[in-house]
Amino acid sequence: MHAALITGKETVDIKEFDDPTPGPHSAVVEIAFCGICGTDIHAFQSGKDYNPAICGHEWSGTVSAIGADVRKLSEGDRVVVAVPPPCGRCRPCRAGQTATCSAVLAVATGRDPLAPIHGGFAPRIAVGASRLVKTDAGITDEQAAQVEPVTVALHAVRKSGIRLGDIAVVQGAGPIGLTTLQWVKAAGAGKVIVVEPNEARRALAIELGATISTTPEEVGDIVAEETKGLGADIVYECVGRPQTIQSAVDLARRGGSMCLIGLADSNAEITPHVWLVKEINLSAALAYSHEEFEMAMGMMADGRIRVEPMHSATTNLEGLRDALADLGSGTSEEIKVLVNPNT
Repeated sequence: MHAALITGKETVDIKEFDDPTPGPHSAVVEIAFCGICGTDIHAFQSGKDYNPAICGHEWSGTVSAIGADVRKLSEGDRVVVAVPPPCGRCRPCRAGQTATCSAVLAVATGRDPLAPIHGGFAPRIAVGASRLVKTDAGITDEQAAQVEPVTVALHAVRKSGIRLGDIAVVQGAGPIGLTTLQWVKAAGAGKVIVVEPNEARRALAIELGATISTTPEEVGDIVAEETKGLGADIVYECVGRPQTIQSAVDLARRGGSMCLIGLADSNAEITPHVWLVKEINLSAALAYSHEEFEMAMGMMADGRIRVEPMHSATTNLEGLRDALADLGSGTSEEIKVLVNPNT
């Protein structure tokens, strides 16, 4: 069996692996599609060490084998990859802080004992069965491969403290920003202003419910006009670039909030006195919880969260390198690229 891995700066290797077999608490999944994540793109561009277990971590598929101690799954079940429920044994769990379970964090970062030796850019994968969530019957395999980033955005918006009627700004109209926009609307925002340099992505933001979609150069004036000079109630940073962290705070009103979702791969310069004078409320969101996957799928199935317009292309393992290079170029016309490892 062959799997694709990012092994260095602008380098993708297709390596041969033995066909996976399930351990007692694991299952083997035949992968249908795997999405390309922003962290995959950052790893490809930077050449920094990239954990092979998370090189392709947005996938859907069908269970083909289960371990002897697996009880909640059967062969033939359609599944998406998630994180397990809180373990109940680690220090945070024992302190009643199950939302920050150490075992869940280890799984999310590919450092748990059952972490696979490659990610989802492969036709098959063996993972801990507790990570698998049955796919909602109302969504397709292509939609299911986008459940993971949808859940990232859901988790962030739930943590952010948005209130009914808030004027919100979403920085970035990539897959995470476009999904965050939809969750912010679902949470009752009064207006959502999306900031994005790419014209096609700005148009898609309007299609998906943005009140206004504008450029980084014009957003300051628009936010001032829409808020009568106060600033946005809440700003969601979904770009993942160091320079956009301060700009998110600049757009917020005094007493407003900033939610950090995008993962910058280097340190950011900020202006602390602006944060202090504005008394900014900061929330940050990494990954998600187990139960949020079913919440996300439910709202995708009933049409309140739409991912189909974001899926712009599908490639195979051999096309992964070119897709990563294109997505990281800054001029790509693609939004969400899925990899079909079986073609």
